[in-house]
Amino acid sequence: MPKIRLTKNEFKKQKDALKMYKRYLPTLQLKKQQLQMEIRGIQNRAKQIAAERERLLEQFQVWVAVFGEVTALQNPDGGWILSLGQVQVERDNIAGVEIPVFRQAEFKTDDYSLFAKPLWVDRAIAHLRDILSLDIEIKILEEQIARLEHELLITTQRANLFEKIKIPETAENIRKIHIYLGDQQTAQVVRGKIAKNKMTQRSAS
Repeated sequence: MPKIRLTKNEFKKQKDALKMYKRYLPTLQLKKQQLQMEIRGIQNRAKQIAAERERLLEQFQVWVAVFGEVTALQNPDGGWILSLGQVQVERDNIAGVEIPVFRQAEFKTDDYSLFAKPLWVDRAIAHLRDILSLDIEIKILEEQIARLEHELLITTQRANLFEKIKIPETAENIRKIHIYLGDQQTAQVVRGKIAKNKMTQRSAS
């Protein structure tokens, strides 16, 4: 604990600091609760999307197994018929934290011969679009969680600093200064009485 000056000015400074810490601590605790709630909500959303993705992926794998090889979804040069285009992401703000928000993903489908490809390819491509969109959304949700967890860590550290260190430390400083100033005032009164007694004795003699 740093050494403090035992003065009236320092006493006022410490009291002002304690008042500030007690004013901001509830705000930090509220922000902490809000961040925790938002993180849990996003985690639940990510789990739901991951479950939907697995369901679509299982269907897709069944189609490929039943109707043909995965090569039916490839170009003659080995590349995929379906490719990712632009991903539309907006920005939002949660508890003072800027986060990305998934809106939609655009895909490009290469031209292919309707006679050379099996009939199920169109349906499989549509399912692949859905699966890939869900993949992207999950990654963006994970980015949201990462940013909010980082802010939660900082907020928790600040709240702990105020609650467990600054407030007790400042309260102790105030107590020490108060005792010291009280002792000084008492000593001053005693010295005054002694001086008065001496003056009275001199007058009497």
